[in-house]
Parts: sequence; structure tokens; C-alpha cells
Amino acid sequence: MAIPGNLLSATTSEVDPNTSGWTAKLNATLLKGTGGRVGDGCLIVKSVAAGEMQARTVSSYPVTAGTVYQTFADAAGTVVERIGIRWLTATNSEISVTWSLYTAAASSGWHRVGVAGMAPAGATQAQVLLSSSPAAGLVNQYWENVYLGLPIRTTGNLFGFATESAEIDASGWAPEVNASVTRQVPAVSWATSNYLVGAHVIAITATGAGNASAVSTDRPAVTPGTDYLAYIYLNPPTLAADTWVELRYYDANGNQISATRSSLVQPTPGSGWYRQRASAVAPANAATCSIAAGINGASAGQVLRIEGAVVTTAPVLQAGTILSYADGSFEQGVAGWTRPSGVAVIARSTPWGQTAYEGAYSLSVTSATATASVVRSGRFAAPGGTGISYRAQIIASLGAGSWTANIKVRWYDAANADLGTTGGTTYNVPGASWYAMSTDASVPATATQAAIELTLTAGATNAAMFIDMPALWQALPLTAVQVVDDTASITLTLRELIVGQAISVYREGADGIRILVRGPEGLLDREPITSDLMVIEDYEAPLGVPVRYRIELWPAGATSPGTRTSDTVTISAGDINLSWLKDPGNPQRNMRLMISKPPDWNRPIEQSTYRVKGRRNTVTLSGIRGGLEGDLTLWTRTDDERAALHWLLDSGSTLLWQSAPGMGVADMYVTVAQATEARVGGTAMELYRAWTLPLTETDMPVTTGVGGSAGRTWQDILAEFETWGDLLTTYATWEDILLDQRMG
Repeated sequence: MAIPGNLLSATTSEVDPNTSGWTAKLNATLLKGTGGRVGDGCLIVKSVAAGEMQARTVSSYPVTAGTVYQTFADAAGTVVERIGIRWLTATNSEISVTWSLYTAAASSGWHRVGVAGMAPAGATQAQVLLSSSPAAGLVNQYWENVYLGLPIRTTGNLFGFATESAEIDASGWAPEVNASVTRQVPAVSWATSNYLVGAHVIAITATGAGNASAVSTDRPAVTPGTDYLAYIYLNPPTLAADTWVELRYYDANGNQISATRSSLVQPTPGSGWYRQRASAVAPANAATCSIAAGINGASAGQVLRIEGAVVTTAPVLQAGTILSYADGSFEQGVAGWTRPSGVAVIARSTPWGQTAYEGAYSLSVTSATATASVVRSGRFAAPGGTGISYRAQIIASLGAGSWTANIKVRWYDAANADLGTTGGTTYNVPGASWYAMSTDASVPATATQAAIELTLTAGATNAAMFIDMPALWQALPLTAVQVVDDTASITLTLRELIVGQAISVYREGADGIRILVRGPEGLLDREPITSDLMVIEDYEAPLGVPVRYRIELWPAGATSPGTRTSDTVTISAGDINLSWLKDPGNPQRNMRLMISKPPDWNRPIEQSTYRVKGRRNTVTLSGIRGGLEGDLTLWTRTDDERAALHWLLDSGSTLLWQSAPGMGVADMYVTVAQATEARVGGTAMELYRAWTLPLTETDMPVTTGVGGSAGRTWQDILAEFETWGDLLTTYATWEDILLDQRMG
């Protein structure tokens, strides 16, 4: 799959089907190899003689001076290698090269190398350089999966790229206790499509025996009361090393006011990279945050390597859940969970990654005797009021022996007085797979807080079970539809979906005809479910016609789906003199316009006519008659409408034309040829314009997704740009800021 934002072509990046994107620069010949990671092809750079050999991209790619660019590749061979960005002037003169460090050791397995740097003054173009220095001729070095472009960072990360990644330098980190901070390039084999990590990492080296740690120098702003999640990859020096990550909060004066530590429990053999998480709600006086990492009881010279530092708003494990991330994930311990009665022992599972439904850990429950124990979450505010229904759910797995689990909700008033429990559903924990277990409970009078309460009964001595992703949320309809007449759209809300399944969504009319609905990646036809909540805005639903939605849910490997059906709703047709022109991929451009005259349709056809000697009638060979073609004339009534229509037409995309029922025109997808904008007479100040749009009927676009920010927020802008002036020189429009489409 092409790397998003890559300036290199697929052929150059993946070296398939040939090596045409590359040329030898120094002491090398180039060949196409096999056994690549992205497709079969890879680039072989073969040394002519001993010494450094280099290859470069054939093409030079446009860059903007003062902007940071990143390059990376997967490499393999018998010698260490490095990668660089070669900066060029408009006349192809070399200004400088930004080189990565050499990998710490040679590796014949695929591993990531990369670097990032700012384009220097005068740079207008760049090339990727590949380099290694064998001690003899005819030595092969292998390369593929190459990227050149803007830095790839985690959307929503409070940290900028320089702190999340060490590709530029180590300035995002500072030694704190008994440590030095440097950069290294270990030979690590990351997943081919994991573009957020790899190449340079931060090395925290203990300068003496004892505890050692480093902390990020970046202190992004936080909002008090918001639950934040910090995570980072840890690469401990030994299996016995006690390593950790910490989320810290500071007040407006820079004083540290809290620290939440999450320690890694390494699996055997313990030589890998492990993403460790820590989360905490920002205190009332919190202004900024940081992330720290360290090792307890280190020996002098021991090195903890870290990579991919992220602090972001904690993800919602179940839509609407009132539990904090820490209480629902168990990534740093048992959080607010307690055992009010019984002999069961609760703890975070161990080691990292061995038993978890989400993340790397779960809640472990063990009982030495075949008795019942009560396990309860912390208390959380439960809005909604008396009589509102809440749903409590756990995901459970059997470890040893047998268990039954009864799920209830315990309620409390504003003074923390215990109001007892409601609900109550008992399950047998069936096996070592993960099973969802839930119960519904109504809010009693005066209740303002709630906790999940589990009565867990072991059926044998030394029984064990695991619990993950507990959640408590207000029970809302699984499927809901709402008409938004102002935008001529329907909002479809789907709740309690199962992550990992696939989904298809159809719009169904009164005639029973089903049409797939559009999502972010195109039509929703067995698309993977990535969240338990899905909100779909359908801008292509017809006007004035009742429709409903059929949802098909496909478990992995299933031959038939589970189904849901929505209520039937109708978008108001409105004024019959107005029609909608919509861009299916960019609904923010949709607009309603006054029609002057509908088209007089033509239906072209390709025909060849043959006159046969001696016959009265000709022989005609015809192709298939084409779709409708004609000129739609309409008015824009204000300068804003005129500008909006230009904006709609600028992309040249396929549009959807919708009119009220009964106007003799069905909804149709059209392309617009050369558009004419004319004045309608009167004074120069007349705002009306008469437009002629030559339309050609076309098929509904299938692969076009609904364009959007994919999670991009103002925090991402804040993390990357220091001033508004930087935005003005980087983006042409507000839409470009939203979609991160930069000039140049």
C-alpha cells in the first residue's frame, strides 16, 4: 500500500516493477532484487569496489525552504547503512545533505533507517540518498519501502514531531537523574506499515549505579478535568530491568503537581520494544504536561531506549462510558478497583502482552478457594437522572478452573452514601476466549454516582480469570437516524458495534432498492469496524422520499451477517424552485441553488452507417446509447453564493444534482464541463449571475470517500506551528488546514 503523503512514486518507493526510480551516484551498480516486504521487488545497491557506495532517486522533488521533511526506508545487508536527504537549488546544485546516523549494527533482516531535517535556505528540490560502506566490491545492500515527505506524526499528539520522534535530533529530551541522553539507530524490524516509529531512538544511559531517567522538554498545554493518555515504546537493557513511563502535570508556574507512573512487566526473553501506557485526569490547577521514562536500580552504562512519545486525550474504550481510561484498561494497575469482600486477589495481569483484550494488560482475578468474592470499580458521576437506564459490561476470559460472574450496578448519592445495587445478570465464564457480559440497571432516586460491581464465584480452588474493558454507559438506541434539513442529509448513529467485525450500510427506499452508503474510505461495503460507535452523515439520500437503513454486521469468517434496520425518515424537499448540487467527497462544499431552466437532454450514440449496393435501406451498426447530456441554467443570488459555486466547481469532481420530487428529474451524478457565468443586466452592482453548466450523466463514484480531518484537531496545529503567520505561508485556505494540504 502506498505510504500516505509520499512524494516518491509507488515504483520508486516499492521498487516494483523495476528500478527506474533510482540511479547509482557513487561506487555502485543497481539491480532489482526479490524478497521485498512491500511486493516482491527491492533495490540492490552493489558495490563496485571497497568504500562508500551511494544511490539516489532519479527525480528531484519540490521542497520549501524552512520546512521540515522526513525520509525513511527499510534496509537489509551485511554492513551498516545510513539514509540522507540531498538538498538542491533550482539549478540542481547541491546545497547540503542531511544524513542519518549509521545503524548501530549490520542486520540481514529488514530494519528501519530514517532521518528528518529542515530544508536549508535556497533549497527548492530534494533527493533521497542511500549509503553504505562495504570493505570490498560486489557487496549487496537491500532497500525498499522508501518515503520522502512531510513528517508523519500521531494525529492528536500534544507533542510535536521533534519530541515524538528522534529523527531530527535529541532536543526533545533532557536527562533528569543519573543519565545522559543521546540518539542511536538500532536495527529494529518494525511492521512495514508502521510509519510512526523506527530509525533514530532516544538512548537514556545510566551514568552510574542507581535510578536513571529522562524527561521530555516539550510542555504542551492541557485542560483540567480531561483524561489524558501517555504512551511510549520502551526497550529495556535486560529482562530484569525495572523500567517505566510517567505522565506528569505542572501548574502555570511550571511546578510539578502530579505524576502517574506505569511500570513495564517484560515478557520472556524481554529484548523487544514494548508500548507502555500511563493515564490520568488533569488536576484542577494543571496547565501543562510532560512524559518521562526511566529505569530503577540501573547499573552504570545500562541503556534504556525509548521511541514514539505520545500524549493525547485518552481514547474512549466504549462510547459513553463513565469509567476513566485507567479503570477500563488496567494498563498501569488496578486503578480504582477494590475487593470489598471475599478471598479473591485482584492485580494487573503479567507479563506485558500475555493476557489482554485491549492494550497489553487486563485485570487478573485469582481465588484460592471455591467461594464468592465481590470486586468493584471506583465511583463515577452518572448523569441522566432517576429512571434512566445504564448498561454495565465487562469482557472476560477464563484462566483456570471455572467461574460464574454476576454483574450489577451500585449507586451512590452526591454525599457518597451507598444506595444499593440494581440490575443483576449472572453468566458462566465459558472459556479462554474473550466474552462480553452485560446487564442493564435503572438509576434510583437521588443517585448521582455509580460503580460496576461483580460477584465472582470460583468453582474450584486456585481458579483464575481475566477482565478487560469494563464500561458503564447510558443505554441508548443501537441504531438512530436524524434528518438534518439544513444540509439535506441524514445522520445515522450506530452504537455498540464490535471492533474487528466488518460492516455494510445500505440506504433502502420504499421500492426496496438498496444503495450502499458512503463512508470515509468509499462505499461502506464490508469495511472494518474500528470503533464501537459509528456516526455516518449521508448527504446522498434523496429529497422528499422516505428511506431507511439496513446495516449488515459481518463477524470474521462469517458467510452471513447479523442485521439491523433503522426507522424510516424523510428529508424535506423544500422550495421546488431550488436544487442541490453536492460533492460526494467534500460535503462541506454542497449548496442549494435557484434553477432557471432544466436541461434539454441529448443522448449521444456512436453509429456507423453503411449503404449496400442494390439495397434501399442502409445497414447501421450502433454502440450503446450514452447517458443524458444537457445544459443546466441557474442563478446565484449573492456574492457569497457565487463564490461558493466556484468553490464547488473548482475540483472538477463528480457532483450529485438533486431536485424536489415531481420536477421530472431524478437524482443523478454528473460531471460539469466548461461553466459560463454571465451578468443578468441592470447596474454593475447587480448581484444576480446567470450560470450555464453543461452536464454529463455519470455513474456514482465508488471509491470516493467523504473527505475530512481523520481526527485532526487544533491541537495538531498547535503542536506543529508557533504562529498564525506560519499557517498563512503554509496553507492556501481553511479547508487546506483541516485536510493538511500544504502549498508547494
